[in-house]
Order: sequence, then C-alpha cells, then structure tokens
Amino acid sequence: MSNATPPPAQPVTASGPSAAPTNPPPSQIRLQRVLVPVDFSAPAAKALEYARAFAAQFQAGLLLLHVVELSYVGTGLGEMEAPLLEAELRQNAAQQLERLVAGLGAGGSAPRSELRLGRPWQEICAVAKEQQVDLIVLGTHGYTGLKHVVLGSTAERVVRYAPCPVLVVREREHEFVRPDAAG
Repeated sequence: MSNATPPPAQPVTASGPSAAPTNPPPSQIRLQRVLVPVDFSAPAAKALEYARAFAAQFQAGLLLLHVVELSYVGTGLGEMEAPLLEAELRQNAAQQLERLVAGLGAGGSAPRSELRLGRPWQEICAVAKEQQVDLIVLGTHGYTGLKHVVLGSTAERVVRYAPCPVLVVREREHEFVRPDAAG
C-alpha cells in the first residue's frame, strides 16, 4: 500500500467526454523579455509584428534595439569628419527609433528602446545577455550568393552566438500572426 494521496480533482463545468476543465494548464513556455533588433527595413517591421504578438501573448516586456554600424574603410573621411558622421548617424537612428516606439501605441506594457554602436550581431547578443532576454525575434533580408558573402548574415551569427532562442522571420513567408493579434 502507498501512503501517497491522490491529486485533487479538476473542476469541470460541462459534462461529457468533450468537456474541458475550467482552468486550462499553464503554458510550459515563460517569456518575460522579448528583444527585437530593428534596422527600419521591411523584414525588421515584420519581425516587430511577431515580437509584439509574443509580448502580448505572454505579457512580456518588449525591447527594440537598433545598432549603428560604422565602417570608415574606403570612405575618404578625415579624422574630423568621422566623429561628425557618427554623431549624425546616431541622431538620425535615435529619431527613427523614437518614432517607431511612439507608433506602437498603447497596448500592454510600454516597449523600451536602446541604441548601440558596433557590429549588429555582437551588440544584439550582448544586449540579450545583459538584459536576460528570453527570446530574440529577428528579421532577415535573406541575401544569398555574393551579397551574403560581402554583407554577411547578421541573423546567422545571432542564431549561432545568442544566449537565448532566436526566431528568424523572413519578409515573405507563411503568416501565423493574425493582424489584430499584435496589439
């Protein structure tokens, strides 16, 4: 004989084999922080739709990240012009990011935003680690061939080095986010 007590019965409001318990089991997935890197492109906008839907579904915080990548190789910029270019790039990116966040409107917790300077894949992974992000939702341009070799793949590197799961969203793919679900 066992001394174990049986589990309490689940309350049921309807009868019959198709009746569902009134309290469905909690989700096995817990998301508290969702990171969506944005470069203001169409693939990033699509990733933002998905990230908003996840954040709403799981009542998670949403963090938008933009990384300004500087590359002075072959630009012909002098020592004085490079800092001016950097300041202008940062200011323009900050304004775009502010407009993007403001355009998200109310609905759940207010999204946060962050602007970084560096290589996008490295900064995305660093922010994910620093902020203890549970999920990164990332748009991809889907470059192949020479463009992929020359420009590299931020998404590929993020998937490889991120400290958390990464959902990569292509601009043209099967939709699973309802238009009204993103908030």
